[in-house]
Amino acid sequence: MFAGPGAGKTLGALLAFQAMQREGQLRHFLVFCHRTSILEQWQRAASRLGLKLLLWPGCAEDAAQADGLLLTYQSAGRQPLQLTKTLERWSAQRVLAIADEAHHLGMDPDDPTAAVWGQTFTELTASMRLRLGLTGTPFRADNLGFCAARRIQTIQNGERIEQIQPDLCVEPRELIAAGDVRPLEFRFQDGWVEHSQEGCPDRDVSPLSQEQRESWRARNLRRAIRLADSSGIGQQVLLQAQQRLTLVREIHTTAAGLVIARDINHASAIAAVLREDGHRVDLVHSQDTDAPERLARFQTGEADWLVSIDMCAEGFDAPRLRVVAYLTTVVTRSRFVQGITRAVRITPELAASEPIPRRPSYVFAPADPLLMDYARSWSVAEPYVLRGRESQSEGTASPGACSSGPSLPLEAVNDGASAVIRLKTPQLPSFLQR
Repeated sequence: MFAGPGAGKTLGALLAFQAMQREGQLRHFLVFCHRTSILEQWQRAASRLGLKLLLWPGCAEDAAQADGLLLTYQSAGRQPLQLTKTLERWSAQRVLAIADEAHHLGMDPDDPTAAVWGQTFTELTASMRLRLGLTGTPFRADNLGFCAARRIQTIQNGERIEQIQPDLCVEPRELIAAGDVRPLEFRFQDGWVEHSQEGCPDRDVSPLSQEQRESWRARNLRRAIRLADSSGIGQQVLLQAQQRLTLVREIHTTAAGLVIARDINHASAIAAVLREDGHRVDLVHSQDTDAPERLARFQTGEADWLVSIDMCAEGFDAPRLRVVAYLTTVVTRSRFVQGITRAVRITPELAASEPIPRRPSYVFAPADPLLMDYARSWSVAEPYVLRGRESQSEGTASPGACSSGPSLPLEAVNDGASAVIRLKTPQLPSFLQR
């Protein structure tokens, strides 16, 4: 099942199990997650429905009385025999296996043991009655399929290809039109990037948004996100993001912002700038032992800005996020979409007071050509094409790496420093724009 962030995949999966449990078709369920930070969200959702969902390992004695077990792909891979022994208390024919963010379960037909998570999930759940894969980004950058996914063959440009096809697909644009999530508006900061070298008299400059040579494009982005660089692109992105959050807070008083940084040093520098400007900041990264507590504090409104590297993507739920500053060199479509869609969620309280479509959230980023391509198509579910080895060796881009998507207008605005490229998506029907 593919559904955009905020669609209710977690609640929908639990309600589906509960209905089949009442009918006697299922008795237990098993939930696999890719991050420990998401486990608590599953437990909270299950608790609201009266389901007993226990964290594994450590619950072997109580497993028989539980409705479900909750674990990470890592723990399943490290202790498969212990998990199998725990599951022996259940009848496998009455168990539902749920793979959260199922696209992480890559399977390589040429080397099945290479993708450990996919192989482990397949073996552990082979005898279970049903498998349910949930994902908000149904594609991978490495051209691998993922297990328990339906593949179809089709003809594209005279070539036979394979696609991953979800059994149920709910596109972000459908959720926006229905008022279930917020639309996104993009502000891409353009400018000339200078690469002067000591001892070289000539200036080497290149326009950020127009550079199509891959090595130059990547070099430009690395330079653009530096806060102290003379181009000032990263500084402008951060400044505009702060100004926008101030405006948003005039209506949404608890609104907050997220900055996605390149590495720990870069994130620390960004956090320092925000603190100097008077903001309360939470800095989180994978090497921070207090990261889960900091994320929890942010969700409850303790900070104005959250600065992160890779902790705030899939599954992170913070409806108060309204502004995202994307200041990293990671330009895969999956990472970009996962990052920006942290700002689309909406609470029932806000939904009751806002018209449809909801008030937008905002994304600020350097005007990198790839990022602008992803922004044009973020709300559309594009098929994940599995290309053959020959196609890849001929230079074909990997699925999800770069997609132009539908043609949407770009508007250049002179802000006194450099051009800002504005992009508003999706293009909703006129009666929904009132």
